[in-house]
Formats: sequence, structure tokens, C-alpha cells
Amino acid sequence: MTTQVRRDTHSNTSRVANTHPSGIRLRPLAQFERGEDWRLTTLHDRADYLLIWITKGQGRTILSGQRRGLAPHTALLIPPRTLFSLDLMRHAGALILTLSADLATDLALPHSAELLRLRDGQDQAEMTQRLEAIHRELTSPLPHTTDALKAHIALLSVALRRHLDTREPPPRPTGSARLTEAYCGLISQHYASGLSVGDYARMLGVTTPHLTRCCKEAAGHTAAHILSARALFAARDMIERSDLPIQDIAAQLHFGTAAYFSRFVTKHTGASPLVLRKRQRAKV
Repeated sequence: MTTQVRRDTHSNTSRVANTHPSGIRLRPLAQFERGEDWRLTTLHDRADYLLIWITKGQGRTILSGQRRGLAPHTALLIPPRTLFSLDLMRHAGALILTLSADLATDLALPHSAELLRLRDGQDQAEMTQRLEAIHRELTSPLPHTTDALKAHIALLSVALRRHLDTREPPPRPTGSARLTEAYCGLISQHYASGLSVGDYARMLGVTTPHLTRCCKEAAGHTAAHILSARALFAARDMIERSDLPIQDIAAQLHFGTAAYFSRFVTKHTGASPLVLRKRQRAKV
């Protein structure tokens, strides 16, 4: 029965891009990416709160500077301005609940980044049923859906906090993990400032080689890669979703020149900024 409920929920949500005036959204993975998987696979942070429920398949994530494996029945809790990436295998499935930072705070959703594996079948079914209830309200023609949605998400919040409070204590983070998490937190704040890895190392009170070693150990990437990835996401997002001149985007992200910015984007995407923008316009 649990498997059937999960499959039906995924099927139903895959037919509707669920939106609501409250700003609450519930989408399957395919609709969240909309053919732009780089928006999840590239390290970035967001202004909203994300709950990602893995329904099938495997993959990996980098969450707050730690690389972790993913399996079915795993929930990722990603508070606003938390650096993360998500890379799922082909044919994997997930449901993604998005809500504003203020609403997440009001409804007491966990305020720290968490990876929560639910191994009990009843717990897995409960998670699916709660998301299914949210989906019904998002598509309901009845009045007072905002109140109903908030109530359902508040109950979901209680369930998540209970799971977190009663799980086996996770291993104590290593020194490398703590330093990398602090580094990722700084990048979320200052990625557009033009600071170098050396600047971040000094802010953290460590040497650049030490920071790089710790990032490699915890996240599987160098400190320079993490910083470049966040800058690349910002660059590509502005290129494809705004009409700003390329030189203005380069200036906002504190690249020395528009030419250097163009080389940076081309190196990491295989296409120039103008080509990326034209491709996106053609899709639209």
C-alpha cells in the first residue's frame, strides 16, 4: 500500500505545476528543473525554503559543505541562503516543496540544513500522505486554501522535528566539515563581492592551502571550485532570466572586465553569455 500511495502522488503532481497565491509550491523534479538541470547540479543558495523528498533513484548532494549520498525516502531540508547542489541519477524522482523564508519561520520548519533518511515504512507513507494533502489543497477550488495549506505544512513541520529529535545522533562533524560549512556560509553572503579564496581564508583565520584541503575532504571539491560554482550560477541566472547587458552583469559580480566574464562563462558552460541568452529566448 505504501508503494502505491507514493507512486500515485508522484503521478498526480507530475501533471500540474502547482502554484498558489501564498507562494507555496509543490513540484515534481522534472517541473522544478524545466530542462535546466544546472539549476540544481550547480552549487547555489536560494532566498526560499526547500523541502526535497526523494521518491526513487539515487544521487548525491553537497549540503552546507558536506557531500552526502542520496537514496529513496530521504528528505533534504534546505533553509534560505544555504549553499547546496543536487545531482540525481537518470530516472530518479523527487517532490520539491518551496515556501518563503518568513512562512517557514512562522510554521517552525527546522532551521538547520538536514538530510533525513526515513527507513520505517509507516514514516515513509506519512511523509507522502502529508505532501499529497498539500497537493490537494494547492489544486482545490474551495475557499480558505491558504489556511488549510499552512495547517498541513505545520503538521509536516511537527513530523519532521519529531524525526530529527528521535533519530540516532549523527556523527560529530569533523574539523574539515565545520570549516567548509563556515566557508560556504560566507560565500552565500559575499559571492558577488569579488573576494578571492585567499580573502575567505583570512576571514576564517586559516591558510589558503588548509582551506582547500578541508573543502576537498568534506565536499569533494576545492575551495576555488566552490566559489566559482556559486559565481557561475549567479552569472547564468542573470544571463538567462534578465535583460541586463552582459557588461552590467559582469560588473555586478565584480569581474574585472566583460571579456574576462565572457571567458569564465564559456569555460564552464561551453557557450558564451550571448549564446546562452539566445538559447533561453528560443526555449521561451
